[in-house]
Amino acid sequence: MQDQQHHSISLDHIANLILTAPTRETYHAAVSWFEQLGFKAIMTEASVETTATWLQLFSTSASIHDVSLKIVYSPSGQLKLATSIKMDWRSVPALATITTNSLKDLEELFIAERWAYQRYATPVKNASDSSDFAAIYTHDPMNNLIIFTNKPNPFETIKRSKTIPYAQPDLDEPVVTETTGRKRKIAILTSGGDAPGMNAAVRGVVRAAISRGCDAYAVHEGYQGLVDGGDMIKKMGWDDVQGYLSVGGTVIGTARCKAFRERPGRLLAAKNLVKEGIDALIVCGGDGSLTGADLFRSEWPSLLEELISTGELTLQEAEPFAHLNIVGLVGSIDNDMSSTDITIGAVTCLHRICESIDSISSTASSHSRAFVVEVMGRHCGWLALMAGIATGADFIFIPERPPSGEDWEDNMCAEIKRHRDLGKRKTIVIVCEGAIDSNLKPITAKDMMDLLTDRLHLDTRMTILGHVQRGGSPCAFDRNLATMQGVEAVEAVLASTPEVPSPMIGMNENKISRTDLMKAVALTGEVAKAIKRRDFEGAMELRDPAFNQQYEQFLATTLASNDEIKKNIQPLRIGIINVGAPAGGMNAAVRAAVRYARNRGHTPFAILNGFPGLIAGQVKEMQWMDVDGWIAHGGSELGTNRDQPSLDLGMVSYQLQKFNIQSLMLIGGFEAYTACLEMYNARNVYPSFCMPMVHIPATISNNVPGTEYSLGCDTSLNAIMEACDAIKQSATASRKRVFVVEVHGGKSGFLAVMSGLAVGATSVYIPEEGISLARLQKDVQHLCKRYSEDAEGKSQGRIIIRCEAASKTYTTDIVASIIKEEGHQQFDSRTAILGHIQQGNSPSPLDRIRAMRLALCSIDFLEEHTCDVSSSSSTHSNTSAGPAVYNKDPESIAVAGIHGSNVSFTSVEALLKDTDMKNRKPKQSWWMDYRRTGILLARNKH
Repeated sequence: MQDQQHHSISLDHIANLILTAPTRETYHAAVSWFEQLGFKAIMTEASVETTATWLQLFSTSASIHDVSLKIVYSPSGQLKLATSIKMDWRSVPALATITTNSLKDLEELFIAERWAYQRYATPVKNASDSSDFAAIYTHDPMNNLIIFTNKPNPFETIKRSKTIPYAQPDLDEPVVTETTGRKRKIAILTSGGDAPGMNAAVRGVVRAAISRGCDAYAVHEGYQGLVDGGDMIKKMGWDDVQGYLSVGGTVIGTARCKAFRERPGRLLAAKNLVKEGIDALIVCGGDGSLTGADLFRSEWPSLLEELISTGELTLQEAEPFAHLNIVGLVGSIDNDMSSTDITIGAVTCLHRICESIDSISSTASSHSRAFVVEVMGRHCGWLALMAGIATGADFIFIPERPPSGEDWEDNMCAEIKRHRDLGKRKTIVIVCEGAIDSNLKPITAKDMMDLLTDRLHLDTRMTILGHVQRGGSPCAFDRNLATMQGVEAVEAVLASTPEVPSPMIGMNENKISRTDLMKAVALTGEVAKAIKRRDFEGAMELRDPAFNQQYEQFLATTLASNDEIKKNIQPLRIGIINVGAPAGGMNAAVRAAVRYARNRGHTPFAILNGFPGLIAGQVKEMQWMDVDGWIAHGGSELGTNRDQPSLDLGMVSYQLQKFNIQSLMLIGGFEAYTACLEMYNARNVYPSFCMPMVHIPATISNNVPGTEYSLGCDTSLNAIMEACDAIKQSATASRKRVFVVEVHGGKSGFLAVMSGLAVGATSVYIPEEGISLARLQKDVQHLCKRYSEDAEGKSQGRIIIRCEAASKTYTTDIVASIIKEEGHQQFDSRTAILGHIQQGNSPSPLDRIRAMRLALCSIDFLEEHTCDVSSSSSTHSNTSAGPAVYNKDPESIAVAGIHGSNVSFTSVEALLKDTDMKNRKPKQSWWMDYRRTGILLARNKH
C-alpha cells in the first residue's frame, strides 16, 4: 500500500503458526506476502535441506499473545490445492482469522496486487449498532485460506497502544529496546589487516541497520577510533556507503592500537560508546581483532562500574547500556579462521595471486625459466594450495603439510627433471611465507631459488608478491559473501541477549551461519599448536573439510607418474567430450581428467567438436603434456556445440564401439544433461551406451540440476561485475543516467540476481518473477525518489539488471524507453547488452579449482561403477564390437554436483523429478535467498 499511516491489525486465537512451502519460489512469495500484511521478518534459519523465516505480528489485544509465524521451505512439503474462485470460500476451513480496523485499505491493497478475494457482510445482532462489519477471504501463496474482518473479538478487553501497519513497514521505522524504548544504535569497525570485501560488509551492515529502523555508525581507524572517540565515531546515512562495493581495502580505515590492549584504553572505548548511545558493535577482522572484541564484551560490566565510580559516567547514563552486543565478521585474506569455510577477502586475494602467476608463466615459458613465488600465509597454506591448483604449479610448500622425508629435495628435483624431460618449458614453485620442513625449519623462497639453480642448473627467478595480494577491487564472490554476512550480523545483533555468547558470522556448506565466536578463535589457535608439536595430520584435519582432499588431488594431477595410485585399478578407455556453450573451467576440467586418468593407468580420449565430431570419428588419445597450460585457457580447446546424440544415435553408438570407449565424461551445460538422458533412454537399443557416464556441469547460466555451482558461472559473474562497474562509472560521470544491462541466463535468474547483488543494482528482473507494468511503474517511482534525494550536482549513476528471458513483451529496449519516458527528464536511460563477453576470458580461480575437484571425483566415480559391475553383472570384451564394461544400472549415468563443501553424484533419472525440462533449469533455486537481500539493500520496495 502507498498509504503511510499505521493501521491496527491483530491475529486472534493463535499464538504461532508453522507453514511449509515445497519450493523456494513459493517460500519467498509467502514471506513477501505476509510482510505486506504487517508481519516483520525477525530471523532466518538455514540448514542443508531447509530454510525457515520467523515473522512477528504484534496483537492489539492485551489478552492475546504476540503472534509468531514460521515459514519453512522443505522439499518434502506439499502444496495445497487451490480453492476454486467459483466456490463460496466461507464453506472452506480457514487457517486463521485476522482482525483489522483498516479493511477498506486492505481491500485496496488486494485490488492493487490483483490478489483473488471474496468479500461478505457480517450480520449485526444489535439493531441499534449501525456499524458495518465485513469479512474478506483470500489465500496466501501456499493456498492457505485467511480471513480478514473488522468485526471485533467479543472476548477482547483492553487494547494496547502499540500498533503495526499491515503494509510493508517504513524502512526508517525504529527498532527500540523493550526496557528503555531507545532506538537501537549499531556500530561497525574494521580491524587488523585490510581485506577486499570489508567495504561491502560495512555497506551491508549500514543499510541493513537502517532498513531495520536502527541508527548505524562507523568507527574509523579500528579500535583506535573507539579509544579516541569524537569524530572518529560517525553516524552513517544510506548514501554514505554509495560506491563502497567496488572499492578495495577499507574506507573507514584500520590501524594497530596498543591502547586498546590495555584496560585504560578499553575504559575510554566504553565511555565513548555510551556517550554515543551505542550498545552493539560489529567487528570485521581476523582472530586477534575478534578476540579483543569478545574481551571487551566480557569486561563491559566492570568497565561501566569503574567509569561510574570515577565520575566519568553517571548511573543514569550507564544504566541503559548494561549489556554490549558483539558480533564478529571474519575479514582475512589467509582464510585461516576455523568454523567457517571461507573468509572475507580470501578469494579476491587468490585472484591477485593467480593473475600474477599467469603473467609470470608466459615469461617463464618464453625463456624456459623457473620461478619461485612467495605468497602470504604465516600459519595457513590455503592461498598457496589453491593458487597451486588454479595455476598448475609444479610444487607448493605449506605449513600444515611439510615435505616428507629427509630426501625431499632430491625427490622434488627428480620430479621437476621428469617434467622437463616430458617437454615442459617452465617450472613454477609456490612457497607460503610460513612454509616449514618436517623439523620445523623454515623453507624460504630464496632457499628454493638456490636449490633449483644449483641442483638443476635452471635459470631461476624469485618473486615475492607481498601486499599486491591485498589490493584491488573485490571479486564478485567476496562482494556477495561480505554483503550477506553484513546483513546477517545486524540480524544477530537484534536477536542477541546477554546470555548468548558473541556470535561469529561465517559460511558453512554454502549457507551463512552463526557460530560461537570464541570457540572458533580457540579452534583456530589449535592449528598453530598442532604444527608446533609436529602433528601435521591433526593440523590438516583442523582445516575446512575439502582442504586435505584438495591437497591430495593437487599431487595427483601434478606428479607426472605415481605408481602408488595405479594399484588394483582396472584400466579404462575414457572418452571426454564438451557439450553446449563454452564456459570457463572446461579446459581446466579436461586437463585434470587427462592427467589424473593417465596417472591412474587409464587411457583418455578427446572427442573433438562435440557429438558431430564423434559422429565424424574425430577422436584423439591424449597424453600428459597435451593439456599443459590448459588450466588458464578460456573457451573450449576440444571444441563444443549444442548438438545432441539424437543427431545420429546409431553413428554415435558405432563410433563409441569403434574406438572401444568404455566410459564417458561429458563436460557442459543443460545440453550435456539432456544428452545423458538420450543415451540412457537408448540403452536397450544401443548396448554401447551401457557403460558408466558422468556429467560435469559447465555453464555460465548455472541451470544444471543436481549442483549448486556449475563451471563457468563464477567467471561469468566476474565478467558481468567488471562490465557493470565500468558502466556505472560512466553513468555516474554523466549524472542522472540509468543503464539497463541485459545478462545471459536463459530461464534462470542466477546471473542476474548474483551480479545485481555484487554491483548494487537498483532493480533486477528475472524470469522467475517476470516483468509487469505495475512493477515498472513502482521502479520508476523508486528511481524518481532516489534521484530527488541525491545532492545537487552529485547524482549517482544507477544500474538495472535484466535477465534476457525475463519477459517477451518488456524487452531491454522497451524497459529503458519506459524508464526514460516516465522519468520526465529527471533522468535518462541507456541499454547495455553484454552478450558473449559474459563467457569471460581466462577462468576465475574458483572455476579452475572446482574443475579439478569435479574432474578427479568423476574419474573415481567411473572407476567405482566399473568395479561394482565387474564383480557382478558386467561382461567384458576386448574387441571393438562392444564396450569392455557393460552396465545398465541407472546410477551409472550421473551428474557430478557441488553441494556445500562436498561433491556428490545423482543419477540423471533421479534428477528428472527435480528438473523443469520446459524451462531448462532445476525446480528449486537456492540462490533466491540472495534475492531478498538485494531488494533490501537497494531500498526498493516493489
